[in-house]
Amino acid sequence: MIVTIVVAVAALLLGLIAHHFLRRHDTDADDEGLSVRDLISPVQTLTVLILAFVLATAAGSYNRAEEAVHNEANAADHLAETADFLPNAAQRRRVQADVVCYTRAVRHYEWPTMAHGQGSPMPSVWTADLRATFKDIGTDQGAFGMLVGADETRAKSRQARLTESTAAVPATIYWFMLVLLSITVISLCLCIPRRRNRPQLATLAMATALLTTTLLLVHDAERPFGGTISVSSTAIADVEHQATRDFHTDAPGADLPCDTNGRKLSGGA
Repeated sequence: MIVTIVVAVAALLLGLIAHHFLRRHDTDADDEGLSVRDLISPVQTLTVLILAFVLATAAGSYNRAEEAVHNEANAADHLAETADFLPNAAQRRRVQADVVCYTRAVRHYEWPTMAHGQGSPMPSVWTADLRATFKDIGTDQGAFGMLVGADETRAKSRQARLTESTAAVPATIYWFMLVLLSITVISLCLCIPRRRNRPQLATLAMATALLTTTLLLVHDAERPFGGTISVSSTAIADVEHQATRDFHTDAPGADLPCDTNGRKLSGGA
């Protein structure tokens, strides 16, 4: 992000310096600008079009990440609620506890790693325990199918979330956009008149700021879990709190098999 700002500002300064030295001998008749504007116009158009396309791609990635988080939270909540239909109290508490510990592990271990496009093995500890619990429950239980279906949805949503945590725009394309931005800013500098150019300079500064902001938005939106406008874990946190209440309501005084961060306790289930 800092590199983007530095390169954009440097391009602006270089363009102004070039404008000063290249046009210092121009006459008043040539104050309207050089004909080079006709040559660089296609480059400027290309820059705007590619910026718009890349921004749309990054925004799509952000929306899919947000959708995956909500789908995962809904599936985990459905798991905890479906557990109420299990007649065996031990199995019921185990499913509820796994949901609590899974959501805690996702929030405290996996969420920070997704900022770098990676996952964490910690939540998988509790998904493995869920599968073991399903085996104990058996297919003869009426709630078995609903539990398995909810867990399958949770698994798919988690995978989608992890997939969207990686950059949607390849680094090569991003750097190409940065080069185009620099060329566009420099070319705009060369097209403004040498004298009586305050309105053009103000417009140039605004255009540079808008183009740079667009590229920064692309950089931010393509990393839904690591940018300034990152996807929140609120939906997962809400499920954690609800499942924790259900667990303690169903088994007052019982201890969860994990700590507040979702790490498995020694001797836990």
